Amino acid sequence: MSSRREFITPLGGAAAWPLAARGQQPAKLPTIGFFSAGSAAALGPWVAALVQLRELGWSEGHTVAIEYRWADGRDERLAEIAAEFVQRRVDIIVTHSAAPVVAAKQATSTIPIVFALAADPLGTGLVASLARPGGNVTGLSFQSTDFAAKRLELLREVVPSLRRLAILGNVGNPANALEMNEVQAAARALGLTVSPLEIRRAEDIAPAFDRLGDGAEFLFVCADPLLASNRVRINILAAGAHLPTISSAREYVEAGGLISYGPNIPDLFRRAGDYVDKILRGAKPGDLPVEQPTKFDLVINLIAAKAVGLSVPSMLLARADEVIE
Repeated sequence: MSSRREFITPLGGAAAWPLAARGQQPAKLPTIGFFSAGSAAALGPWVAALVQLRELGWSEGHTVAIEYRWADGRDERLAEIAAEFVQRRVDIIVTHSAAPVVAAKQATSTIPIVFALAADPLGTGLVASLARPGGNVTGLSFQSTDFAAKRLELLREVVPSLRRLAILGNVGNPANALEMNEVQAAARALGLTVSPLEIRRAEDIAPAFDRLGDGAEFLFVCADPLLASNRVRINILAAGAHLPTISSAREYVEAGGLISYGPNIPDLFRRAGDYVDKILRGAKPGDLPVEQPTKFDLVINLIAAKAVGLSVPSMLLARADEVIE
């Protein structure tokens, strides 16, 4: 774990590489510019999976340089960071989720852009086709909209009598808007009453819970960097409202949420390293198909279940990849 922390420790918004390594860098190395809408503290373990580049023959400070930037939930910073990377003439831009990819696309049509995950790259217009993305953008689909119904099925297993569902989403994220629509449609098809909680900034999260009122029985948290960066706060507010949560990433459950089901995010970041490797060796991003997740996690937190008085069915526990007790 210590090596991962060393890999991503931020300094002035960039990665803090050992001084000796920086001093030994050749004058011109292929440079990867990574940026995120979230924070290093919250999302660093995901991004650390890019260390796979070492396994592919790239040595930081010797054969490749990587610069990190974090918007820390301030979406207005995304365009600034993308413009900075273009000005610095990085060789590849790596990011994740729709908003940063859009910012990067608006900043450059020539520098290759790799997204480690995007909820619906076709639906949000990031690529022209999954098989042949075209242009300068490619990467990995998170498929969060595809799994909305599956997560609702899991909720019904835990609470068969479920009637009222709250949905927390960042409407400033185009993919989140799509996911919220998918969840609401799937929920209403099941006869559920839906309370959407829309936010755009971290400051909106607590007031969203204040607007919730009584009646919601479960909270569905959409996949979004801003929400992921504030997952501890979200879980605290949900616990205060006696509201169990379901999300797409195990990190929410590790931070006190009840259930998560979705693609393994570190695995997606590792696979993003494959795209970077191929592009650095001459491949064109537009020729590299957008790939789908292959590894999924179902994680259940029995401590959180006990706190809200829920009993998780033994058959569901048996299917879980990890149970926190």
